This record gives sequence, C-alpha cells and structure tokens, in this order.
Amino acid sequence: MSAPCSLSEEASCTVMADVSDGAANQPTNEDKSDDVSKDGGDDDDFVSKVPAEGEKEKASDSSVYRYIKEDLFTSEIYKVEIRNLPKFIGFNDLKKFLSKHGLNPHKIKLINRQTFAFVTFKNEEERDKAMKMVHGMQWKGQVLSVRLAKPKADPILRKRVREEGEGEGGPPPSKRADGEEEEEPLSVQLANVVTPLWNVPYEEQLRRKEQEVEGVLQRLAKEIGSTNKAMLPWLFAQKGKYNNMCCPLEAIRPSPAQTEYRNKCEFLMSVGADGEDKTIGFRLGKYKGGSCAVVGPAQTCHVSAEAKRVVEDFQKFIRTTAYSVYSPETYEGHWKQLTVRTTRTKQAMAIVFFHPQKLDEDELGALKASMREFFTEGEGKGSGVTSLYFVREGQRTSPNPESLPCELVAGETSIHEELLGLKFQISPHSFFQVNTGAAELLYSAVGEWAQLDQDSVLLDVCCGTGTIGISLAKRVKKVIGIELSQEAVEDAKVNAKLNGLNNVEFHCGKAEDVFPNILNAVVSPSVTAIVDPPRAGLHTKVILAIRRAEHLKRLIYVSCNAKAAMTNFIDLCRAPSNRVRGAPFRPVRAMAVDLFPQTMHVEMLLLLERVDYKSQE
Repeated sequence: MSAPCSLSEEASCTVMADVSDGAANQPTNEDKSDDVSKDGGDDDDFVSKVPAEGEKEKASDSSVYRYIKEDLFTSEIYKVEIRNLPKFIGFNDLKKFLSKHGLNPHKIKLINRQTFAFVTFKNEEERDKAMKMVHGMQWKGQVLSVRLAKPKADPILRKRVREEGEGEGGPPPSKRADGEEEEEPLSVQLANVVTPLWNVPYEEQLRRKEQEVEGVLQRLAKEIGSTNKAMLPWLFAQKGKYNNMCCPLEAIRPSPAQTEYRNKCEFLMSVGADGEDKTIGFRLGKYKGGSCAVVGPAQTCHVSAEAKRVVEDFQKFIRTTAYSVYSPETYEGHWKQLTVRTTRTKQAMAIVFFHPQKLDEDELGALKASMREFFTEGEGKGSGVTSLYFVREGQRTSPNPESLPCELVAGETSIHEELLGLKFQISPHSFFQVNTGAAELLYSAVGEWAQLDQDSVLLDVCCGTGTIGISLAKRVKKVIGIELSQEAVEDAKVNAKLNGLNNVEFHCGKAEDVFPNILNAVVSPSVTAIVDPPRAGLHTKVILAIRRAEHLKRLIYVSCNAKAAMTNFIDLCRAPSNRVRGAPFRPVRAMAVDLFPQTMHVEMLLLLERVDYKSQE
C-alpha cells in the first residue's frame, strides 16, 4: 500500500528506512510499504563500506554487526556498492536504470555529489543477478563497477562503543551546562516528535499544507516545460493565471476532526523514558539516533480514547507476565509491538508482536491462553478489544511484514467500519485510510472529479480494501480493482458483497504486472483510472501502460507524498518518445485534503486529462 517510525512518520507515508529491516529494529506493519526505500543513515556510515581483504569475517563477528546473524530479515546482508556512476544522477534516475534492466532493489542510498551508491536487495539471488548484470555496463558514457558492501553498524551498539571509548580516557559525555533550562516534560517531547504542529493554530496548519502543495505544482510546471515543449503555450497561460502553477489549486479541505482522528496506531514496547519497564508507546527518537526509550500515548492528541484504553490494558497485561520487552541492543526479550485499529462501530483490533526466542509451543500456548482470559474475562474485558491477534515476529525471513502469520487469539477475525454509508471489513494487514472522516471528504472529491456515468469503467489501482471503487460503484458500469495484498483483496471482495454490488471485481498482484493486461482488455468509450499508490509512487511499468492506453482519457492521482510522486507526474506529462509512447496527460485540477492534522503531512489529489492534439489543432 519501511522501517519502524513514529506515528507522525507513519501517517505521512514519507520515504525512509532505518538502519536495518530486522533485528536492529522494532517491527512494523506499515500501510502500503514501498518497493524501494531511500536509505537513511549518516554520511559517515558510508566512508568505507567494503571491508579490506581478510576483514570481512572480523567485521561480521563484531558486536556492531551481529544483527545480521539473527533470524529476522535484513537486506543489509544483500548490499552492493555501485561505483563510477554518471555525475548529477539522482535517486529516481538510478531506480529507473535498475528497473529498466529487470532489477528490483530494496533500498538505494545515494550521497550528494558522489559517483557511487549503495543498493540492497531482498535476497542473495537478486543481489548476485545485479552484480553480474551491472558490473561493466555502460551508462551515460561511464563504465559501472559493482562490489559487495559491508552492512551498516548497529547505531545503538556503535554509540555504546563510542561512549565506552570516551570513558577510557576520552572527554566525559556532555552534560547540561549550568544555568541551562530544564528539559521539557516527556509529554511535550513526545508531542514534538509525533505531532510537531500540536501548538500551531489549525488555520495556520492548513495554510502551510496548502503552501506545500502549491510548491509541488509550481515545480511540476517547470518540469513539464522542460520535458514537453509542445505544452509551452498552454503552460505559459496556466502559470500566468495560477501563480506559476500548472493548474488551479482548490481550497484545502480540513479534517472534520483535528484530534483523536487516527483509527490505526503502531506502538512500540520498550523501557519507558521515565524508567518504567514494559512500557507501550512511541519512541522519543529514532533507533539510528541511538534511542530506544518510549513514552505512553495518554497525553497525545491524535490517538483516540479507544486506542489509549487498549494500550493501557495491554500494558497492564504484559507487566503481569514473566516475559521482558525485546531489546534491539541485545536481541533478547520478547514483547515488541502493539498495533491497534479502531472503528466508528466501536470495534477494536489489537495485534501484538512477540519474539518467541527459544520458548516451546507449550509456553507460547499458555501465554496466549492467559492473554485470551485477560481480555475476555479478566481486567482487560472493558478495553473494547473485539479482535485479538498474536504474531511471532522472530521467524520473519522476508522484507514483507504480511509474510508473518497472524494467529487469532480471541474475538472476530476482522473489524468493520462505516464510510459514506457503506460497510467495510478490515483484516490485520489490510490498508484503510487512518482518518475515516477525512477519507470521506477525499473519496467524495474523487467521485466529483471523475465525471462518471453508467457507461464508465473505473480502474481502481492500489485499491486496498476497495474503498474508493466500492464508494463509486453505483455510478458506473464496472469497477476493476488491483491490489498487492491478498488479504486486502479478500476483504474487498467481501465488502462488495456486504454492499450488494455485483459490478465490481478485484485482482491480486503487483500493479506493474497486472495493470497493463487489464487495461488492454477493457473495451469502453469511457475509461477512468484512480490510482492511490504507495508513498514512492507507481512503478514505471504502470505509468508506461497508462500512457500507451489512449482510450484512457482521465486519471485521478491520490498521493500521500506528492514530492515522492513527482517522477510519476513528469512521466505522465512528458513528450512522447521511444520509451514513453502515447499522447501525454496534463494536470487540470488539484486539491489538498488534510488527513493528518497536527503534522505537516497532507494528501493531494491531482486530476490529469489526456492531451487531444487533434482538438488542439
């Protein structure tokens, strides 16, 4: 529909990655995780990534690299360094280049103004394929070379080693200078991390977000001007009318609720920043910054009261058990993460992630039985949990969190939500917008812009549980949804039945694999596509298929990170070429919808229409 993150980061769908995908990090069940992440980390991590001759084994035995020996997935062991890159290339250039040659990187790290990059893959086979294919290849006059790269050091342990070194004769750790103000309360520190705009008036928040989208449209105008000269007369007129933007920007639509709006939250289990053991909450910092401490959500403004109640009761439960919280520093312990989903229908799903370590099935069975009793008959009965899942995080061997089986411990297998008068079933891994009220505004705008009628065929790409397509199904002849998550597709099919719809069908698979064939098979004078892709945007293959399908005249792009989707926007509008066939699109309407109050993140709608050269002539 990425690495652990605070709730504000998760809400934004920002492209990021932490130090590794596995043992060094807490787990995540991120919505719509992207295929390729821009790798995080400090530049000094990359001074020398490849160990010298004979040092490789020594490095892997070092404590700062021991996470790669754990049983959790980490792409760091499948990392290569590509050298002699052409000057001035960016992340998207390299991603496109690798994709063009059939390579599927997991993360890409480019350092500014350098001619080398670090790329990780999801398995040994893909890494070796890349090394064999790319080494010696020419790109823009440069002959590329590829070699194995050393994993990143675990930042917590690296920080520990540095501190120990300082303690053995170096300068003492820095302390607060005399007279410096006391630290802010933990609740304020946490608010600054997860809801950084909590003390900014809401009208000002909206102004900033609108300004952000305005900047995106101004940049897109420049990009269209440089990639499609035929559009320059039209573009000149647009920029003159709309403050240098490529199309009009409608007034931002505010969220109906500015507080307690999130219907899904991911909480980490760790030692509290206040020293309390077995605390459930949000991290004050990032793991790569050397921080593991968490603060409970009781005083956060974006988490619902229902979710806070579940967290409070779950914290009580884990404190009654003999099992400790998992430590990403020592790789010991068990309790890792709690995901809570709530609905307007007063249902709540709790998914707990637990590292089994070497516990046998009897011990795990007893733990699940005590959890079931606590939440069905004991102190947690009033928490409101109607669906309780247990996930063994320890056996994860792939980058996809959906590969982890969810074991139902108590209650129903799913929860149900109501949106625009329709009913939707939501399973543990299924994507559903985190702000239900604002999602209604978003989907209503999509329906208004789509200009649908009873002859229309609607393509819903990256459809999740089918919310957009199902909400518009009664207006059209047919809806075809495409979604990567099998669980979400099953939910979507159930949702179509729940709402009495028989003109809806859903297909499971990667959009780049499924979409071109479906698009070619659609025979209709009125085809509209709605795409709501992962944070990194649509795969190039999908964009090229859209461009080739000239019977597709209208496209509505829903983006949770417009800057990351800029390459998609440019490719949709660029001049035809040998690579990009078919008449281009041009943006005609845009709007921001605030799905994430108290943060800088915002959803953007962009309506694009196919350029009709004959009509222009």
